[in-house]
This record gives sequence, structure tokens and C-alpha cells, in this order.
Amino acid sequence: MKKTIQKVAILGSGVMGSRIACHFANIGVQVLLLDIIPRELTDDEKKKGLSLEDKVVRNRLVDTALQTTLKNKPASLYDSANVERITTGNFEDDLPKIKDYDWVMEVVVERLDIKQSLFEKVEKYRKPGTLITSNTSGIPMQLMCEGRSEDFQVNFAGTHFFNPPRYLRLLEIIPGPKTNPEIIDFLMDYGDRFLGKETVLCKDTPAFIANRIGVYAIISGMHAIEKMGLGVSEVDKLTGTIIGRAKSATFRTMDVVGLDTTVNVANNLYKTLEHDESRDKFKLPNIVKVLYDNKWWGDKTGQGYFKMIRHDDGRKELKELDLKTFEYKDAEKPKFKALEASKEIEDLKKRIKFLVNFDDRAGEFYRASFYDLFKYCSHRIPEISDETYRIDQAVCAGFGWELGPFETWDILGVKETVEKMEAAGEKAAAWVHDMLNAGHESFYKVEAGQKKFYDVKSKAYLPIPGQEEFIILDTLKAANKKIWGNAGATIYDIGDDVIGLEFHTKMNSLGQEVIEGINTAINMAEKSYKGLVIGNEGANFSAGANLAMLFMFAGDQEYDEINLMIAGFQNTMMRARYSSIPVVVAPHNMALGGGCELSLHADAVQAHAELYMGLVEFGVGLIPAGGGTKEMTLRFSKDIKDGDVELNRLQEYFMNIATAKVSTSAEEARGLGYLQVKDSITLNRKRQLAEAKAKVLSLYDAGYTQPIQQTDIKVLGKTSLALFEAGITGMQYGKYISDHDAKIARKLAWVMSGGDLSAPTLVSEQFLLDLEREAFLSLTGEKKTLERIHSILFKGKPLRN
Repeated sequence: MKKTIQKVAILGSGVMGSRIACHFANIGVQVLLLDIIPRELTDDEKKKGLSLEDKVVRNRLVDTALQTTLKNKPASLYDSANVERITTGNFEDDLPKIKDYDWVMEVVVERLDIKQSLFEKVEKYRKPGTLITSNTSGIPMQLMCEGRSEDFQVNFAGTHFFNPPRYLRLLEIIPGPKTNPEIIDFLMDYGDRFLGKETVLCKDTPAFIANRIGVYAIISGMHAIEKMGLGVSEVDKLTGTIIGRAKSATFRTMDVVGLDTTVNVANNLYKTLEHDESRDKFKLPNIVKVLYDNKWWGDKTGQGYFKMIRHDDGRKELKELDLKTFEYKDAEKPKFKALEASKEIEDLKKRIKFLVNFDDRAGEFYRASFYDLFKYCSHRIPEISDETYRIDQAVCAGFGWELGPFETWDILGVKETVEKMEAAGEKAAAWVHDMLNAGHESFYKVEAGQKKFYDVKSKAYLPIPGQEEFIILDTLKAANKKIWGNAGATIYDIGDDVIGLEFHTKMNSLGQEVIEGINTAINMAEKSYKGLVIGNEGANFSAGANLAMLFMFAGDQEYDEINLMIAGFQNTMMRARYSSIPVVVAPHNMALGGGCELSLHADAVQAHAELYMGLVEFGVGLIPAGGGTKEMTLRFSKDIKDGDVELNRLQEYFMNIATAKVSTSAEEARGLGYLQVKDSITLNRKRQLAEAKAKVLSLYDAGYTQPIQQTDIKVLGKTSLALFEAGITGMQYGKYISDHDAKIARKLAWVMSGGDLSAPTLVSEQFLLDLEREAFLSLTGEKKTLERIHSILFKGKPLRN
């Protein structure tokens, strides 16, 4: 089915409606956002002499909702200008306009009667064949379809976005009883390619997949927490990033989301799931019920499992709830032997196996929670899904887990875990025993470069649909596609005569191993391949250069070593730009410092939409010296257009570095000059490496020729130096910056001006590289710079001295 979505009507402007509208605007779609009209005037409207018939009053609810969303952080828009794609209105005046829209999405309150009433009105104006969906977290599709026309029903489905829709990757697609299968295929593909979502096909069962499993995990975990007598901080220490879950872990997440939201889902599931063997686990334990009854629902009510105390002197003090007395106490800093012992285990899969098998209270908690979750998930097949992988996809994308339940079970060993589960009184579903008895000992495996899942129906391993369109580094590793590696980097053959370089250092920092990897990859590609993709599947592309080695050399005053190190870094970045093969870099999430500089020097960038990119060296008392300062000066020179005021344009680039400006999206990175017109943006991160490879092949097929270093970069010399000096001095006198900030800024100004040249001059890239290296080297000799680096390395906090 060929459908083009140019215009979407969103019916309902609450938190979800407004945020979904923003995300459609992010991808270039025109949006009509509608809501009800108010029934009474506000005092302010009365003072202005307005009536209920005035347009500003009739659209007050929708406009207020949208403005609230625009003010909220994190931002729902990639760029604030995208709001121009959203038009607001109300159901009474503007509902007829939906006849001109390609997709009508209902996002009103979760009440069946209200949804049905709105659908009745929609049918009067909706053009036959128009796609219509309901964004619901649990109302059955069959109930919403009752009384609707045949055309409505065949074009109708459920779409469950998770909040906030820009950031959470899950989009559940739920067919109605008569939905045309082609509509479902379209929604699955559109959500993936255009909205950047993990689209998961769900059955029309209570809470669908993610909330059914995720809320069970939360409430069941609460029972275990209460039974074991664990504290709030103890649980959050155990259930966060240490096991590949969100940093906010359990209790902090519940405070942010709102305890009422989780409880309402749990209560509804308890009422609905009469035949669920674990139904009683949805009953609220006391440590949840007391808070719910007291309306201590978290941030929205000012207190929950945590409470922030604000003192008269401005101090803030975080308190946590004592789960025995239900009084607030000082937040604790818990310690567990298992966590201490696992600190050096960076591989998440190895760490989880270590923790679950550790003999202490942490290990006991992990065993209780994991075993119960495994049992529950096994019994949900085929009720909520016929396939294991859909459950893993939904929970990971909806709740921010790195590994799903069945993936985690595989890590621990299915057979040995089943035995331990049964000894603990948790019996897996019969199909798991059948799988093991047939000699199949894992839920997933890689064969011939394909990741496959155990299919319960056929009792065989089948390829996960759609995976052939992705490049998955873990799969390549299992398929023996690694062709080179060291402790910090690995090179893979990613097919079609293209190789890929992956970093896997801590925070993917760029140290000597990564530099070696980049140079080796370019050498190999120049000899035997069409091109190179540089990207990884870590939480962040790169947090920047490895400061530890620099700090050691600077502390020992080994300035010759530092000079060689900087020169080597610069040469590697220039190698990425000036090699005989196309180099495409695929940054995602954080691409800071050296990670940004590598992207700046690629032939092209295939960026993920969620990109936090910037040159942040100023924060550690330095300037960018991996070619970053040179490159931004070069981009200023090349971007000057007729009518531009050169000094103003140069100052924009200067301030981006001097304020360590980091983009909040790939779209903003383009506006800041970090990305260029030739660079592309991927919405779905799973597609990023494949699209980067396609870009390499496109450059190669177009007849890629090795570029020549540029020698015509315009610098402004004393003219810009004078401007920068005036600004720096003013900021210094006003106490907006410290003396050391001023010193760094003057070094930066010197480089970006090309020194104190008497007139605007054309210089080479190497000229600017030498200047930035000299400036960087001089700053490593500054005591206050070393203090800043020390604070980042050993305290994890920036220092402004």
C-alpha cells in the first residue's frame, strides 16, 4: 500500500496530543491540533471584554496546552522553528478540516464513551480511505470500533506512543477486528522509517505488551522489595544503569512519571486479568498503597518516594522515604558487596550474570525479581505475543532497558536458570521445557550472519523480521566478521566492500587505541575496500578525548609527549578528511570534544536525530586541538555570504566554542555549524549504520576523489582580535567569567583570528592546526587547567575556577 503522509490531524491536545503533534512537526509534517472549547471565561478574559464566541477564547485550551508543551524540558521539538508546522483549532469550528488530512489520530482522555462520541463526529467529515488511529494505552480496539462504518473499521488501528514521544522509542501498533492488513504494514513501516520508532505489533490484549510486562515488573518488584526490607536508595542503586536500566532506576522513575499512572494501570490489569496465573502480583503492596492513598504521587504532587526540601537560605536537600515508618529521612548511600565486586566488569552481559549469581542481598534481590519476570513473560506467549522478540523489543524501547527479559534469560543460561527458578518456586511455561527437551538451549542465536529467535509455533529458529535491513555489530561479531581489533576498537566487514570501525572504550573516549583503530581502518580501506563507516552501538558515540593520559603527561610536565599526542590526534582527524576513500561518521547521543572533531572531519556525517554535539574543551581549561578550532574557522570562511557581517559571523562560531555550546538535536547541530548541508539525519537509530554504509557507497559510486587540503581560509587578524578582546575584557570586568576563562578565551581568539596579522589574510589548514596545537600546549601548563581536568576525572564535575 502506497500512502503519503503530508498532513496529520491530532484530536486532543493534552500532554500526549501536543507532544505527538510536535514530533510529527519535527519530521516535516503539517499538523492540525484540535481540542474542546472552554465553557467559561477566565477572569483575565472577562477583564478584556472577551466572550465565549471569540476565537482566542474558543482555542484557549489547545493553545495553552501547546504552549505548555513548548516550555517543558526536555524539548519536544528538534528546533523551535518547527512549531510553525502546527495549526491549532477546536472540535466545533475546525473538525470539518480533517477531510483534507491524510491521517486522523485521536488522543483524548482514556474514556471509551468520550472516544466513541468523538469518532461519531469524525465520521461526518473524514474522507473515505483516510487512515484513522486511536492513541490508547489499553482500551480494546473492538470496543472503539462498535457502531462505526465498514470504511472506518478497515482503516482503523491503535497507536500507542510512549511519553515523551520524541525520546521514548516505542510505538505499539494494535489492529482492530477488521483492520486491513495493509494498513498495519504501512503503520509498522512508517513508524520505523519516518518517526524513528521501534514499532511493535501487538495483540488487542489488556495494556498490550510493554505496559503489561513493564508494570508487572515494577509491582512484582515492589512485593519483593517489601518482603526483603530494602530501602528506596538501595533499590535505585540496584535497578539502574548497573543492570542496563534507566539511570532513574525504580523509585525515581515512579516519582517522575507519577505513581498514580503506574497504579491505575496495575489496578485495571488486576480487574481485567481474571485468568492470569500471576494476577495477585498486580495487587498493590503496602509500600505503594500508602503513597497512593496519601496522594504522594511524586514530582507532580511535590513528594513521593523522594522529597526535595528547600531551605530559606536557598539550599536544597533531598530526602527519601523510609518504607517502614513512611517518614522522610536523609538520602542514603548504600553499598553492596556484589556491586563493589562488579565495578571492573564493563560488559553488561557479563556483569548481569555475575550479579545474579553473587551470594549477598543484592544477588538475592536480582534472583527473586528476574526469576519471577522470566516466569511471567514465558506464560504471556502466545497470549500477548506469538514471538519472544516482540516482548523484548517492546519492553526495551518503552522502558529504556538495554536487554529484554528473554535476552537476559539467555545470558544467564536458559536451562540452568529454569532449574534454579523451579527450586525457587517459579515454574516456566511448558513451551520453555519443550524447547529445552528438543535440544534448543537459547531463545536467540546467530546463524549465517542473521539473528534468529526460537519460534514457539514451528519449534524452530526463524530470522527476526526486518533485521536484514540493519547493521548490528553484535551480530557481526557472532558471525565472525571481525577483521581487526585492539583493546579500544574493532574493525568489521559490514558487507558490499565497506568496513566499519567501532569504539568500545569507557564512554567511547578517544585514546591511543581508538586513534590506532582509525588509522588502521583507513589504511585497510584504502588498500582493499570502497570506504569506511565509523560508528558504534554504545550509549554514546564518544564523550571526547581520553583526558587521563593528558593529565598524567601535564602533571609530569612532559610537554614534548603532549605535543606529539596532539599532533598525532590532528593528523588522524586530517586523515579522515584527506584519504583516498570516503569516510562517513555516524554519531549519536553524545558526540563531544574529540567525538565532535572526528565528525567535523568526515567526508559526510550520518547523524542520529538525537545528537548532543559540541566542542566542550573550554570546560576543562583547553581549546579544541584535534582540528576543531581550525575547522570552525574554516567553516566561517566558507560560509560567508554576500551581505554578511564577517565579524558577527566569526563571533557566532567563537561563542559556540567559548561557551561549550552543545546541540540538543541533530537539527540544532546543523544550525550551530557542526553539521553541514551534505550531512544527513537518521530518525531510527537502528537504521543509522546501514544508512551510513549506503552513503559511503553513494560517494564511491559518484566517483570519489581524494580532496586536497585547503590553503584559502580567510582569517581576520587584528580586526577580530580587537573585537574579541573588547568582549573578553567586558565579561571579565563584569565578573561573568574568571581570569582563567579569559585566558582560555584569548587563546581561542588568537587561533580563530590567525594571530595578530595586520590585515585579513588567506591561510592554510596546517597554519591553523599549528596555532591551535601551540595554544592547547600552553594551556596544559596552567595550574588552573589541571585543576579543571582533575575535577572532571576524579569528581565527575566541571570546575569553574
